[in-house]
Amino acid sequence: MTPNDHPNVLLVDDQPAKLLSYRVTLEGLPANFVEAGSAREALDHLLRTEFAVVIVDVCMPELDGFELAAMIHDHPRFRRTAIIFVSGIALTELDRLRGYECGAVDYLPVPIVPEILRAKVSAFVELYRTTQQLERLNRELEQRVADRTAELEDAGRRKDEFLAVLAHELRNPLAAIRTAADIAVRPGAPATALGQSAAIISRQVAHLGRLVDDLVDVSRITRGIIELRCDRVAIAAVVSQAVEISQPLIADRQHTLAIGPIDPALAVVGDSARLTQVLSNILHNAAKFTGKGGRIQVDVTSDAGEVQLRVRDNGPGIAREMLPEIFRMFSHSDRPQDRPSTGLGVGLALVRRLVEMHGGQVSADSAGAGHGAEITVRLPLAPPAVAPPAVHVAPNPVVVARTQRILVVDDNADAAEAMALMLRMSGHEVEMAFDGVEALRVAEAFSPDVVLLDLGMPRLNGIDTARTMRQQPWGRNITLIALTGWGQPKDRHETLEAGFNAHLVKPIGPEELIAALSAR
Repeated sequence: MTPNDHPNVLLVDDQPAKLLSYRVTLEGLPANFVEAGSAREALDHLLRTEFAVVIVDVCMPELDGFELAAMIHDHPRFRRTAIIFVSGIALTELDRLRGYECGAVDYLPVPIVPEILRAKVSAFVELYRTTQQLERLNRELEQRVADRTAELEDAGRRKDEFLAVLAHELRNPLAAIRTAADIAVRPGAPATALGQSAAIISRQVAHLGRLVDDLVDVSRITRGIIELRCDRVAIAAVVSQAVEISQPLIADRQHTLAIGPIDPALAVVGDSARLTQVLSNILHNAAKFTGKGGRIQVDVTSDAGEVQLRVRDNGPGIAREMLPEIFRMFSHSDRPQDRPSTGLGVGLALVRRLVEMHGGQVSADSAGAGHGAEITVRLPLAPPAVAPPAVHVAPNPVVVARTQRILVVDDNADAAEAMALMLRMSGHEVEMAFDGVEALRVAEAFSPDVVLLDLGMPRLNGIDTARTMRQQPWGRNITLIALTGWGQPKDRHETLEAGFNAHLVKPIGPEELIAALSAR
């Protein structure tokens, strides 16, 4: 501890010799000593400096020690300052009582015993230091509590905003799906209306699937359980795939998409699917926020061992103070009324996490409202590739699913009937069951080749149903496919242990289902 960190001790006496004796006696203690030859001089020091201890001579001209102590004690800043009275005359009990009322905490008679003075001052200095430390810790604790409270309040506000946005984002496609479904079941609906309704339902289901995928990806990345399947990835391929994914929204918003020249040799080491997700999320974001008929520009350059992907738009721009916020989870900037839904506020948060997992950085820039925005992704370049020898690969034969006997088991009757309808339209023989107990009864009589089995069902869940089927002679060689909304790694491990051949996560498209049936 430096002298500047030591507490201050004020020595007050009208006799210079006594002040010198105090200083000599107290020399070496961890304190800074300040001298005053009168009460008025002492008050001047007290107005400028904080003191741990004040040693005051009782008998002084003008203001005596009692009067000085009373003035010190009356000041709010020095209410707890230790005051030691020094007296060369014997004090009566009345004098002592008066001193205590003035704020004194101790008395020392003259002649002073040096060891006693040092001990008392040392104790009061240490008490002051400890009190100051406790007060500092208390202030820090109060600040931490205040900061944490603010964080919790902010988290609560963001949660409420997120739930409101989630409800909005789910209601929009559900409203479209319900309306399209009502049209499809209306008697006498024309074929064109049926086709349009089917297209609407398909698009909105894809939109719902994207929302769910974003939420699942955020959860996985936050918990650190996502794994990158890294390989050498051509940047041109990433741009091409991302544009293909984003093109429907860009076309719907009537935007012009311009892509600058891309060096085909530019490549990074990363997960192709995740890098495509990064760029498609940025393109989706630009398309959503830019007014109809806008312009989106994609440029790819390289410099200093890294590749830069820049996406610029001529949309409403981003306020400078919002730039650091847009990559935070569930962040939403103000949306004009003519913009489509802005989503859950997780797209750019996903972008940042995935880019960082690839060892890169992402940043945003905007000249402000009305001047568009630019998102830049920087990734380390891969080392130059060595061309492998040419190898002739025969084309894979197209596998067509053969007609099979399929049992669909789901406690959601609509889901079961829709799946059964699609399978029957593909030429399969299909039966349905709506819980695990019924599934066992129907399967024994139907002898299916394949069972599409939901996991969360009443009476008997899908896991126990699968285990029971595998124990039956008719169930040892059937294909068991889990068709469920549960898709975490632990869920896949559980279905594998229960004897399932495959694990499909709802919703699935016809191609994914055909692939699973063809793998049998």
